[in-house]
Amino acid sequence: MNIDFLLNHPDKIKEVSEMIYKEFVVKTESGMKFEDVVKHFSNTKDNTFPITLVAIENDECLGTVSIFENDLKIRDMYRPWLASLYTKSEYRSRGIGQLLVSKTKDVVKELGFNELYLRTEDTSDYYRKRGWTYVETVSDDTYEYIDVFKIKCE
Repeated sequence: MNIDFLLNHPDKIKEVSEMIYKEFVVKTESGMKFEDVVKHFSNTKDNTFPITLVAIENDECLGTVSIFENDLKIRDMYRPWLASLYTKSEYRSRGIGQLLVSKTKDVVKELGFNELYLRTEDTSDYYRKRGWTYVETVSDDTYEYIDVFKIKCE
């Protein structure tokens, strides 16, 4: 398996867009259109935000993760953010998510950051068990409770 930048695999943009659209856009009823998701992933980079990584094995995309400069407007002092970590259900429990997070931390460190943040509304235990430090719980105009976590990029 190889963890690489999505921009190096343009043939995977639509597939990644479908995964993220179904898992994060439809479920949260954000109203974002699929075409906008495709446009977003068509413009990811490898050395400036937004950055998207993919886990590829035998030319199949098994999972993805993104890095945003800011993923929570009411906490713009925290930068950068891990976002949209997703592994296809049939490949879960193989450590793919952890590999994606590990590579994300490496990329963030190469960009000169010492910490990485994330927000979650419903997977706090997952991140606690994997060494993330709880920062605070906040709310915005969409979600009543958003847990913010951070991890060192060493």
